[in-house]
Amino acid sequence: MPNLKASNFRVFEDRVEQNISVFSNDDVPVTMGLVIDNSGSMRDKRPEVNAAAMTFVQTSNRQDEAFVVNFNDEFYLDTDEDFTSNQEELKQALSRIDARGSTALYDAIVGSLDHLKKGHKDKRVLLVITDGEDDASQMTLPETMRVAEESNAAIYAIGIYSADDRKHDKREVRHAVKALTELTEATGGSAYFPESVDQVEAICTKVAHDIRNQYLLGYYPTNTAQDGSYRSLQVQLIPPRGAGKLTVRTRAGYYAPKAPATSAAPASK
Repeated sequence: MPNLKASNFRVFEDRVEQNISVFSNDDVPVTMGLVIDNSGSMRDKRPEVNAAAMTFVQTSNRQDEAFVVNFNDEFYLDTDEDFTSNQEELKQALSRIDARGSTALYDAIVGSLDHLKKGHKDKRVLLVITDGEDDASQMTLPETMRVAEESNAAIYAIGIYSADDRKHDKREVRHAVKALTELTEATGGSAYFPESVDQVEAICTKVAHDIRNQYLLGYYPTNTAQDGSYRSLQVQLIPPRGAGKLTVRTRAGYYAPKAPATSAAPASK
């Protein structure tokens, strides 16, 4: 929805309304990570997934910086440098396919969120593409959720579960869908669940468009305590006349910074 103004939004932290001090909807460059499942079940899907991921890159801002992480039972940074804007380098990183082993999805996400901290852009995004439930990570889903909530990155995910998967592996697919939905919604991203790998390219195009057409709202919290507490966020939208029903997607919350520990002064004699 283009051409909205700050007056169309209301922001609440822990149910207390905040004054919006920053408002923008510019197409700003981002630091982004492509986190691609490289487990055995992805072998036949990787050529189309790689093409879709390149569509995502080509549809994004030319000043974006990106990296590629491939993962199976471990995860690997497959770009030569920490980040690159060179599309040929990203294509080569995606082509390093060794589809085998299990699915350490949570470890890959946590490692990629950590790598994003090295980025040079204020806006940060992960795009995760997988076809399985995590079965090899040392990190748990709650631990991964905490790291995601502490980050300032938006996570988008594409879970490719065929009709056959949904029929014969109902429990695994249900758990996988739940995990990806929770991770993405907590960070202001979205999860998509196509039944066919043929649909992934269109979703990647949609996500790239999504990232380039967002509103940025900022405020100085009325709660100034540096206590490390979790602060819930809610954004309400006042639609322009005639706009119809609109919905807002944003982070579910954030962790406040902790004040640095102070050492006690030595006792005087």
